[in-house]
Amino acid sequence: MTPQRRAKPLAGWRILVPRGGEWGNSIAASLRAAGAVPVIAPLINFASTDNAAALADALDRLRQGYYEWVVVTSATTVDVLLSHDQKIPSETRIAAIGETTSSALLAAGYRVDFSPEHDNSSRGLVKAWRSVAPTGHILVPQSEDSDETLRSGLAGLGTDAEIVTAYRTVGVTVSADIAKEVRTGRINGILITSGSVARQIQSQLAPLPPGTAVAAIGPRTAFDARNAGITVDVIAESRTAASLVDAFIDHVGWRSRHAG
Repeated sequence: MTPQRRAKPLAGWRILVPRGGEWGNSIAASLRAAGAVPVIAPLINFASTDNAAALADALDRLRQGYYEWVVVTSATTVDVLLSHDQKIPSETRIAAIGETTSSALLAAGYRVDFSPEHDNSSRGLVKAWRSVAPTGHILVPQSEDSDETLRSGLAGLGTDAEIVTAYRTVGVTVSADIAKEVRTGRINGILITSGSVARQIQSQLAPLPPGTAVAAIGPRTAFDARNAGITVDVIAESRTAASLVDAFIDHVGWRSRHAG
């Protein structure tokens, strides 16, 4: 790595960060340190489940120690647990998907008993969990629009998993100024962190101008983005903020070497 690349490899890039909060601020700081101008513009938000009674019943059973495991798939699920002042018995083990989820659990005072080491995705959890051979009742509170990967994977392991909707994902309309910056190419980089974000980009900002670099956090998100009609230029190897920024830097370096 050359000194110039170490200094400001993303100089000249304005990059759309589609999530706010702690995650958005953290990745924005990493982008800024690499020379980019991050533009935080949340494209999705989260709302309560339409079936609050089913969630409340499941959380009551969790509190009473009915489940051997609870699988936490996102930091938003942690927020749901906190909003219900949820207690998790010491005998109930907690599995987390992704470093962001694990960090949110620990920050909220929960623990993490298991998390996939290499593939921070539902598929990675199922694969890694084969060695654990989980038994008993398993609770999986997750987003309404989660794909079937976790459900089918746990069924394939022969587990008794109960999937319950913990929250809904809703779109957030970006400002006219940000939409114009994307349309004119002034924002020349876009991060995609989920299929829900990809669908909002497609509905609100497509078609993206030529030259706009689109980076997806992990292969599953890239797959969802392409299904939404978005061309993906960069795929982070893992579902972490650091991997996403590193992949974007590598892509920019590749573009510079092949310019012209």
